[in-house]
Amino acid sequence: MRCKFLLILLLTACFLLPASALLAADPSALTREIEQLKRNSEALLVEQARLVAELEKVNAQSQSLGTAVKSLDTTRKKLAADIKVTQSKINSTNLNIRSLENNMADKERAIGTHEAAIGLALKALHDYDSRSLILDVLSSDKLSDFWQDRGELAELSTRLNKEVGSLRETKDLLNEEKKKKEQDKERILTLQVELNGQKSVVEESKKAQEKLLVETKNREATYQQMLAENLARQKQFEEDLYRLESELNITLDPTLIPVSRPGVLSWPLDKVFITNYFGTVSGNRRIYASGFHNGVDFRAAMGTPVLAMLSGVVEGHGNTDEQRGCYSYGRWILIKHGNGLSSIYAHLSVSLVQTGQNVKQGDIIGYSGGQKGVFGSGYSTGPHLHVGLFASQGVAIRQFVTSRGCQQVFVPISDVKAYLDPLAYLPSI
Repeated sequence: MRCKFLLILLLTACFLLPASALLAADPSALTREIEQLKRNSEALLVEQARLVAELEKVNAQSQSLGTAVKSLDTTRKKLAADIKVTQSKINSTNLNIRSLENNMADKERAIGTHEAAIGLALKALHDYDSRSLILDVLSSDKLSDFWQDRGELAELSTRLNKEVGSLRETKDLLNEEKKKKEQDKERILTLQVELNGQKSVVEESKKAQEKLLVETKNREATYQQMLAENLARQKQFEEDLYRLESELNITLDPTLIPVSRPGVLSWPLDKVFITNYFGTVSGNRRIYASGFHNGVDFRAAMGTPVLAMLSGVVEGHGNTDEQRGCYSYGRWILIKHGNGLSSIYAHLSVSLVQTGQNVKQGDIIGYSGGQKGVFGSGYSTGPHLHVGLFASQGVAIRQFVTSRGCQQVFVPISDVKAYLDPLAYLPSI
């Protein structure tokens, strides 16, 4: 009988291998591919940083036709680097998915082997326990054989409990890797949207350069005249908007406006440099008065990713450049947040969101613009991002019928009292 029982132990041990042995595979080729892609990505990031620095240097120069053309040229080079980086992220995520799928297949095989082995061990235990103790004693040649079999049975029972625990752990690991795979699939979809957006910025840049050279006939004086006209139209739009918004006189409930404190919002750009502040100083705070700048401007090369400052729902988006002669926000996005605040992002080269879409804090919602001549720049005369903040109860998207040049467009229009200083809610500088 002892020999028979040892045979059962031997068969069970063959099945109940450690998880590491069962999961062993040869991932060397995939690992080498992932490592090579990582090295390539690091080189791309170095080149991307170099082009960003070069572009910032160009944009810091005084405005001239030559600078504008050079800026657009450098922007395209920088965007080409951005596209390569994004494609590299997509490739890397695809490799991660392949690696996860390999691990998942190994774990599924391990689970099957564990389950079969546990079933065999349970049957052995059942068969052994179903025999009477007296019969086991009488069938043993020696009493020592009986006690040895009983000891081996206890050892098998202990090993069985360990294997059941190992099976649970393997199943938990499998579920985690399934979750990671789904997250990576969602990441690829997001990256693909970003990639398409970056390609759109490249196209807008090409069109803008061609249009600029045609309109100016490559003459600096003509370009400077265009800039002056743009600034005049900007001033006119701001005056029209302030006059309309001053007449709204909406009653605001102060309890619905969050107390201003640093960190309520996050920065809309990865790299922050403020070029123009909100409103005018009154006492120890800034207020929007006399139509003087209703938001904060950030230095941002064309094609820089713009991030949602807080989770919320896209209340609307548009592009005032679609009406000829309207010099306003250009391409804009308005997000309504759940805490009583709404934020606007303007002069964008590309928008990646749709009305009604839920966005999370830090999501890329579009790409900055502002370059003169680029569709979506509005009255901007140079690359930057404009960010505004409202008390949600005081702002709505309306047709700007009282404007001299924007009668047909829909834009966020707010009671002047509902304008808030974004920097009062953004992280401390």
